[in-house]
Amino acid sequence: MPEGDTIWHTAATLRQHLAGQTLTRCDIRVPRFATVDLAGEVVDEVLSRGKHLFIRVGRASIHSHLKMDGSWRVGNGRVPVDRRARIMLEAGTVRAVGVDLGVLEILDRDHDGDVVAHLGPDLLGEDWDPQVAAANLMVRPDRPIGEALLDQRVLAGVGNVYCNELCFVSGHLPTTPVSSIIDPHRLVTRARDMLWANRFRWNRCTTGDIRAGRQLWVYGRAGQGCRRCGAPINNDRTGDRVAYWCPACQR
Repeated sequence: MPEGDTIWHTAATLRQHLAGQTLTRCDIRVPRFATVDLAGEVVDEVLSRGKHLFIRVGRASIHSHLKMDGSWRVGNGRVPVDRRARIMLEAGTVRAVGVDLGVLEILDRDHDGDVVAHLGPDLLGEDWDPQVAAANLMVRPDRPIGEALLDQRVLAGVGNVYCNELCFVSGHLPTTPVSSIIDPHRLVTRARDMLWANRFRWNRCTTGDIRAGRQLWVYGRAGQGCRRCGAPINNDRTGDRVAYWCPACQR
């Protein structure tokens, strides 16, 4: 599931292959932008902002959001292109393909920041400010912690995996109101630490144990024993997002 760390890593990979290169092919398979051809333009930079990714080419900016299932595939040689591809960029032998992108649009580079102006501090960005993030978190004290953490206007980059893991390490149920958080600064700092530790990994780890099957505390572990106390992990699939928690460690 793409979250802020995945987008940061994706941007770094695209930057490594494309930055400074002249596009030799640009094929956009979104009707609204199908006539846009950026071939001949230089890729100046690739950057992420929360869960958003920007490839700045000439006076244009390719803005994408992976949503739940999207990805960017890049490499030297042939990267497969199928019916799910929304965009293909080539620069000599390098090919980058955006697959199942939830959002893909071509923006005026001078104003591409407008689409992310509503976001809170980026957990992996230069604008990260734990004081602002903590204050944002506490604006609505009756709001469930899980809902607040997933709100990108509070802090940008947390998705459902990190939301569940953060609730576990803080000892709160996802449904607990944010007013129960004694130290919001500590919680947002933990969020930053989690994403920062995983920014170079495709398979994230929050437990500190990178062995297969041991990377996460509660997410995706319904019915399995809690790594701390052994109680079966509970889950709730009735909402928009699946919640996981330990009934003994989280109150």
